[in-house]
Amino acid sequence: MDTGSKSGVSPLPDEVYAGTLDCVHCGLCLTACPTYRATGKETSSPRGRIYLMRGVAEGRIELGSLVASEARLCLGCRACETACPAGVEYGSLLEATRTTLASQRIAWGWSQRVERWILREIVPRPRRLGLVLTGLAVVQRLGLDRLAKWVLPRRFGQIASQAPPIPPRARRARLPSRIAAQGERRGRVAFFEGCVMPEIFGDINRATVELLSRQGFEVWVPSDQVCCGALQAHAGDAELANQLGERNAGVFGELDVDAVITNSAGCGAVLHEAPKRIGTGAERLGSLVRDVTQFLADVGMRGPLERVEKRTCYDDPCHLVHGQGVADAPRQLLEAIPGLELVSHEDPTSCCGAAGTYNLTQPAMSQEVLDRKIDALLKAKPEAVATGNPGCLMQLATGFRQRGEEIRVVHPVELLLQACPRSARGD
Repeated sequence: MDTGSKSGVSPLPDEVYAGTLDCVHCGLCLTACPTYRATGKETSSPRGRIYLMRGVAEGRIELGSLVASEARLCLGCRACETACPAGVEYGSLLEATRTTLASQRIAWGWSQRVERWILREIVPRPRRLGLVLTGLAVVQRLGLDRLAKWVLPRRFGQIASQAPPIPPRARRARLPSRIAAQGERRGRVAFFEGCVMPEIFGDINRATVELLSRQGFEVWVPSDQVCCGALQAHAGDAELANQLGERNAGVFGELDVDAVITNSAGCGAVLHEAPKRIGTGAERLGSLVRDVTQFLADVGMRGPLERVEKRTCYDDPCHLVHGQGVADAPRQLLEAIPGLELVSHEDPTSCCGAAGTYNLTQPAMSQEVLDRKIDALLKAKPEAVATGNPGCLMQLATGFRQRGEEIRVVHPVELLLQACPRSARGD
């Protein structure tokens, strides 16, 4: 095998080259990769993309359109990391490569420009994001979104027609800064609200803090927390992602809490990895971050739980199972609910195709990946599908809607709260 050597000045950071050397090219990642399964192309696999990165670092391959197209075609789901016996940190290699491509504006088209503007000027700014979604809510209530695919250019029409229902403004209000523990107090936690969750899934945020409260935990919600930076990091905007990470590390790192709770897999992964991303000052935040299902499984649910009669599939969010290594906790909690029939399906840990903004920037591949996921879920005949990430919640709901299936997509905390009566408060 040609081990190669690095020579000259590489456009990629030195850590990318060093990271590619960990890959032994065994190929165990291939069947875990959604784009390889869809295309059968070596260049569209983790192994192939690592070879491209290494070739760039060694000066054998140009950092051009081929590398750019493959880096952007990757979903960044990190399933390859779970499959890799050598411990290659593929996610960090991919983000560093995307950051270099973005900084040099390589193969930089309108979709990249629009994506960066939205992720810089809209998503991390609560007031602007709220105004945009309020406008979309008006469009939806007037039924204009159904006309979008006929009136707007094709890509914009697809985006508008597939947008999730925007809740009324009253259901998009931010949480109070403190929620008292109910019954016998078991501890104190902080809650990370996120940027998309309050605006589109505010009910899930409220269910999360209510569940924690009923389980005996006082919940603090810092008002000065900011966007986690996950979408920006995945899109190659490391500068902004790290700035956001530093602010959150300062906010949460100073709190006297037992844990920082997240209910969004993407947010949880980037906050958990804050020490690796931004270094000194983020160690405490990284050590405190827990997904809500991981935390409740660790401390134990205070019962007894009431029956919830529902045939349910659990589908793993990529950045929970692959990014944070949390797979058993959600299933243990759901299996403990009386009456809930938790059924498996054949493709639980593969990506659904949402992948942050991927379903907007790579709609064809996103749809192909989604179709495979929906096929697997429909074979299990569920009444509901539970998953713990906003992108997954929206993507799977879109997939069922496309098939004309009335299958509810829920967050695990919604089922847990339904099963957790007020009598479980320990009064």
